[in-house]
Amino acid sequence: QVQLVESGGGLVQAGGSLSLSCAASGSVFSINNMGWFRQAPGKQRELVAEMTSGGNSNYAGSVKGRFTISRDNAKKMVFLQMNSLKPEDTAVYYCYARVRGDYWGQGTQVTVSS
Repeated sequence: QVQLVESGGGLVQAGGSLSLSCAASGSVFSINNMGWFRQAPGKQRELVAEMTSGGNSNYAGSVKGRFTISRDNAKKMVFLQMNSLKPEDTAVYYCYARVRGDYWGQGTQVTVSS
């Protein structure tokens, strides 16, 4: 079982930056993949970025070059540094972890104003 808690969402002006963090807890010592999904109103949930326990990362094409994912395996945490934010990045961002199944946090709102 894994519990995930996100933090760091907020309001930022277009072109600005924001950093998100997620802490995992539970009776799991190793997590295979960790990453971030997002969902905007009226749109489907999409994968933003993910990273394996070995450090391999994958990004959605829309965020490549602007977002950076990192993780601390020992602390079971994953981070998302978001730079050059655009209004279309506005969404609820959900932390996820994959270990014998998929788990999601409650989400944190990111709003980017024009």
